[in-house]
Formats: sequence, C-alpha cells, structure tokens
Amino acid sequence: MIAALPTTAAPLLQITPDIYQVELPLPFALRSVNCYLLRGSQGWTILDTGLNSRAGRAAWAAVFAVLGLEPGDVEQIVVTHIHPDHVGMAGWLQAHFRTSAKTPPVYLSPRSVEEVAKVWAAAATGDQAQAAFFLRCGLDAETAQAAVTEMGPMRQAVQPLPTAVQIMQPGGRVRLGERQFQVIHAPGHSDGQMIFYDPADRLMLCADQVLMRISPNISIWPSTEPSPLRRYLASLEELAQLDVDLALPGHGVLIEEWAARLQGIAEHHRVRLEEMVAAVVQPSTVAEISRQVFNHDRLSTHEVRFAVTETLAHLCYLVEDGRLAQDTGADGVMCFGRG
Repeated sequence: MIAALPTTAAPLLQITPDIYQVELPLPFALRSVNCYLLRGSQGWTILDTGLNSRAGRAAWAAVFAVLGLEPGDVEQIVVTHIHPDHVGMAGWLQAHFRTSAKTPPVYLSPRSVEEVAKVWAAAATGDQAQAAFFLRCGLDAETAQAAVTEMGPMRQAVQPLPTAVQIMQPGGRVRLGERQFQVIHAPGHSDGQMIFYDPADRLMLCADQVLMRISPNISIWPSTEPSPLRRYLASLEELAQLDVDLALPGHGVLIEEWAARLQGIAEHHRVRLEEMVAAVVQPSTVAEISRQVFNHDRLSTHEVRFAVTETLAHLCYLVEDGRLAQDTGADGVMCFGRG
C-alpha cells in the first residue's frame, strides 16, 4: 500500500513523492473530478484538467500557490478523454503556463481529437444531432430539447479549446514526470480514452475506466463507435491481466483491490443486462425501458440523458447477442422487443 499524504491548504493529496491528486469541484452529482500532477526534472505533467468554472479555477490557483507553480513550470498536459470534466480546462491551463518561449502541448488520443471536433467545436451541428437522437430514443420533444439545452453550459465549460494539440498513440510508452508508462486504449466509457500503467511500481492512472464506488457510465451517443459495452467488458478482461497495486481514478477514492473491483464492475453489467431483458415485456422504446430501470421521476434532466444513453448501450448489446430485437418505426423511433 502507498500512503496518501493529505495537504491542508488546497484540494491536494500527495500520493507518492512525485504524484499529487487534485480534487476539483463539479456542479452535478459526481461532485468532483480527480486530476493529477506528476513532478519531473523537465517540468510538471498535468493529467486531466477539470471543468472550466470559477470554482475550478480557484481550486487550481490554490494548488499552484501551495506547490509554487509558475508559467513555464508545466512540461505537458495530458487529457485521458474528452468528457468536459476532464478536458474542460485544458485550454485555460495551457494559456496559464504559456511563456514567450514555450507553450505546453496538450496530448490527446487520435480518436479524442476527432471527438473534440464533433462534440465541442461544432455547436449547431452537434445540438441538432443530439435532439434527433433523443427523439429516436423515444423521449418527448420537451425533454429531448431540455437534454440538448444542457449542452450549452457544458460547451462553455470546455472553452477555450486548447491549441498546440499533439497526438498520443495508445500502445506505446510515454514519460509522465519521471515515470515510464504504458499507454493503454481503454474504450467503453469514452471511445478515445487512454489510461496509463507504470509496471515498475504497479501503478495505474485509470481515469474513468475503473471507479471504486460507482460503475462508470457506458453509453451510446450520436458519435459513439459501435458496441461500447462489449468493448468495455473486453477492456476489463485485458486490464485484469495487469499486476496493479494502486490505481488512481478519475473520480472517488483510490483503488487498492484492482482485480476484485474489475470483477465487481463486470458483474454489475451482467445484472444490469438481465434487468433490461426483464423490463422488455412488450416492444418498447429506449426511454420507456430506461424509465422502468432507472425511475426517471427521481432524476434530473442531466441524469435522464445518461440513463437513456446507458440503457441504449445495454439494449444494443442484447441485440448483438440475439436476446432482443430492434425495429425502427415510421416515425424514426427505435423499438426493442424479445428476440
């Protein structure tokens, strides 16, 4: 076990002599996101960035004051995936640490670069696609529009988008701080998500692929590649082959029982799949099935978005396995029934 050493003047937790966890506030149910600072002889590496908000900027400022970070001190910024709580402050941090001599590069996977352009840079096109998508899922027009309207503040919370973006290829090795990490493609939660494994210390920077107390959301959105749940479960099987003593996640507490947690998440999805099958007593829309499984009455609009998209991911998995059948009505609404 590696002891976590708390600091008191900022949302900062020293995990090892060279790695700090920064817990940044979020304005929704998750409450916070974990970002990481890795100290190196050539400067600091920032891994994930938080949502660009007044509270987030204030939290970072407190961290910089404690650690004495000034412009020029950051070597690179690495973004594990394109969700707003991870990519949101990449541009702001890049500008903050820029000097006349250098701009710290922002690294994303090839797929994440594509996703940033589709999701965060193309406002009108993206909103139209989302609205049509939620209608196809069977949400009423008012709820579908409310779900899309939520994207406006999220889009603002990732501005400014970073410049000097560099590609980081999964499958290779990369130096973060003074450590050498294997770069692992970890799909399912986000198509282009990268996580990082240090075999020397059996340390994993696992982003949102594995969380300790909640199951990562596995969803289908308009731009999602096919079979996210199948790819996610396959990723868990691959990650189970790695010897991990400590994992540093994107949300929540540190993970010390790696293999057990992977098994627990996989079992959660097996149970959820059976719940989905049980909910399909007659041909139903995604929204109808989601209401039965997740009880929309107790959810915010933000949470309904994720309930519907997670339901769709599980339903499509069941269609692929032949346990359910999918049809599309004349109105374009998807319908799922027993196979």
